[in-house]
Amino acid sequence: MANNTVTKASPILITGAGGFVGKNLVAELTARGYTSLLCFEKNDTPETLADYCRRAAFVVHLAGINRPKDPSEFYSGNAGLTDTMLSLLETSGNACPVLVTSSIQAALDNDYGKSKKQAEDAIFQHGQRTGAPVYVFRMEGVFGKWCRPNYNSVVATFCHNIAHGLPIQVRDPDYELPLVYIDDVVACILDAMERGEAERDEEGICRIHPVHRTTLGALAATIEGFARARGGAAAKALGTDGLPTLAVPELTAGSFEKKLYSTYLSYLPEDGFAYDLNMHCDNRGSFTEFLRTPERGQVSVNISKPGIVKGNHWHHTKNEKFLVVKGEGIIRFRQIFSDQVIEYRVSGEKLQVVDIPCGYTHNIENVGDGEMVTVMWANEAFDPEHPDTYPLPV
Repeated sequence: MANNTVTKASPILITGAGGFVGKNLVAELTARGYTSLLCFEKNDTPETLADYCRRAAFVVHLAGINRPKDPSEFYSGNAGLTDTMLSLLETSGNACPVLVTSSIQAALDNDYGKSKKQAEDAIFQHGQRTGAPVYVFRMEGVFGKWCRPNYNSVVATFCHNIAHGLPIQVRDPDYELPLVYIDDVVACILDAMERGEAERDEEGICRIHPVHRTTLGALAATIEGFARARGGAAAKALGTDGLPTLAVPELTAGSFEKKLYSTYLSYLPEDGFAYDLNMHCDNRGSFTEFLRTPERGQVSVNISKPGIVKGNHWHHTKNEKFLVVKGEGIIRFRQIFSDQVIEYRVSGEKLQVVDIPCGYTHNIENVGDGEMVTVMWANEAFDPEHPDTYPLPV
């Protein structure tokens, strides 16, 4: 492993810093306290690039062309710019580490892939000539916040269009997609930059890890589920009544669905961050479901008026947690084969969670002068066909 000896004050040259990967990398480096980021963009001068190449302690080469008007631009924007940058490094005698982001298309016989392969070869040859550590990352499709929709990322396009109530096209639902998440891309770049570590294949090509694999149809269905969960105009555009399902996706650490959900939310329209809930109101107050998950249950908000008692039922398996966040109340329990009543006095002045065990009838009474607000969690979402809720035994 190379010892890059990069510090927070080291000049870091980043070409294409204003692009999708560049924005995320710059944001993370800034958050980590790096103070000398040499951000090179297409409108900067050759003299600026020469100065940056002379000063750089590490180079992250992200700039490139992927949607040109003429195929020749692939070679000038990918291979040509790489050659220019490497020549400037060598002319200044700078053998600092160089990292380039390439594409899995470098293995394909098309103009884009061939231009990327030429850039890769130039980086490896530079390392052999100068002894500079080099990292060539061949990336699958990258997704995450700040990726431009309707450009070259199906994830960005689907997220943007579905969030805005616009149609999408799924030409082949079974088409397989290998995808990498932007935070994982940035983490792999930083592993190389700060520790000289990279996962390489037998050809010396570096890989982003992990790689998530899905199909075009599954991708569309998952993102559409995110829209239905929030309801509103985006959900109506999918043919629903617009009421939110309140479903929260599977959020296991590192899971594809968790990363995709975070990505989807970043594409919400600015006037669409909020969504309405379905409040069930009567003369006692209201009951409103907040969210539900298949494996973590349901969260609801219960508002009771003074003197109101709610509950008076029991469950076989379902269990709950009550948290009064405003007002005063008494929660009462009775084991269904016992006459003994157990009481817990609760208040928004002292937040305390009360578990509701199985086999106990229970209720909650508002004994204060104003409304009582209770956050309620149940270990399973309410199912009207299997409610597991029974009235007080006679």
